[in-house]
Amino acid sequence: MCLPFAGAGPSFFHPWRRLSAGRWRIVPVELPGRERRILETPYRNVAEAVENSVDDIVADLGDRARTMIFGHSLGAVLAYELAPLLSARGIHVERLFVSGSPGPWTQRERRATGLSGDEFLARVEEFAGFRHEALDHPEMRELILPTLQADCEMHENYLPSTGEPLQVPICSIRGDSDGLVGPDQAREWKKATTEEFSYTEFPGDHMYLVDCAQEILHLIERESTGKRPGPAPD
Repeated sequence: MCLPFAGAGPSFFHPWRRLSAGRWRIVPVELPGRERRILETPYRNVAEAVENSVDDIVADLGDRARTMIFGHSLGAVLAYELAPLLSARGIHVERLFVSGSPGPWTQRERRATGLSGDEFLARVEEFAGFRHEALDHPEMRELILPTLQADCEMHENYLPSTGEPLQVPICSIRGDSDGLVGPDQAREWKKATTEEFSYTEFPGDHMYLVDCAQEILHLIERESTGKRPGPAPD
């Protein structure tokens, strides 16, 4: 199951279906304000987004013996909040893959929330390390901008709903040149679980996953079978 980063829709993860070559069923979560739900009001609160989406998510998962959750940036904290709700519904979350994110209790000092128009987009571009070409087209920008602003607000104002660690193994992933999330911050997730923890870096910046989808899927497969290259650094 794949949780979106700010502004992303489920289509970002559609290529993962081909890359998985049938080994996994890729289930992207579609939140309001994007793609087929573009006319719906986007959420501005992580807990509300997850609680109001869990019924649809459970229906999408169906009867799955093994469920992994991957979330990048905003998606990482969405995944953190979703995992216990799924467990309460009888769905066994085998492992959480949190990408491009500090520990769930850490808020970044520099923010985009509250900035307007071009200043907001410049800050987001600075954070992400790239600019989506759709934002250069006025009509697309008008559609995308409100959701991107809501997602940033949702992420930057996020506070965990509980201080208790998850009883789910966690793998934290980071681009090795990510200027937004440092290695020590990415390793903070070790304190968010009572189970196994591992940490991996891939080449790239905050949006490393654009070019590393196949490598991420290989990592998920290795972690799921226990065939890890070595212990995670402290």
